[in-house]
Amino acid sequence: MTEPVGYRVWTIPNLLSFIRLLGVPLLLWLMLGPKEDGWALAVLIFSAFSDWADGKLARLLNQFSKLGELLDPLADRLYVIATLVAFVIRDIIPWWVAALILGRDLILTLALPVLTRRGYPPYKVHYLGKAATFCLLYALPLLLWAELDWWATPVVEPVAYAFTGWGVFLYLWAGWLYLNQVIWAARNAPVVAPELRPDVRSVTGG
Repeated sequence: MTEPVGYRVWTIPNLLSFIRLLGVPLLLWLMLGPKEDGWALAVLIFSAFSDWADGKLARLLNQFSKLGELLDPLADRLYVIATLVAFVIRDIIPWWVAALILGRDLILTLALPVLTRRGYPPYKVHYLGKAATFCLLYALPLLLWAELDWWATPVVEPVAYAFTGWGVFLYLWAGWLYLNQVIWAARNAPVVAPELRPDVRSVTGG
């Protein structure tokens, strides 16, 4: 019996996502243990490339799956969290920058049941959320690059801070838009029966 396309596990895009997930503890060890920032930067670059590649391959090979829909944003979030934690420990960024980013995700996660109890799906990704994630995923490796003693570091550093500033601003703005969805649902929509509620697949909406 052929497994339905959406429920396949062993696909090439999913394999890339699993490899990306394995890179998270490696990244933390490289940054906090031997402080091999060059290799840590290589892990971040590989993560960004594989993130692009698994989506491209899923379309080319028609290997979309429900597991892939979960793994891809999960890997993005874990890389962002791990890198922010390492940056704060090493004083590369102030703690409050990481607190704004992680606090926004925590608030949206805690608010998500309000939507699902009223029969609404999890936050639909907004273009501002996509733009914010794009900025942050570029800002993090650039900030790490700025720690290296390379000839291009004086050029990279201001670009890294620009991406970081825009990323945090857009991330909070997108978070406010998502939170408004929750507030509207809480005020205007009745609670529905559990069997009519959607599955939870995303907690932050990008």
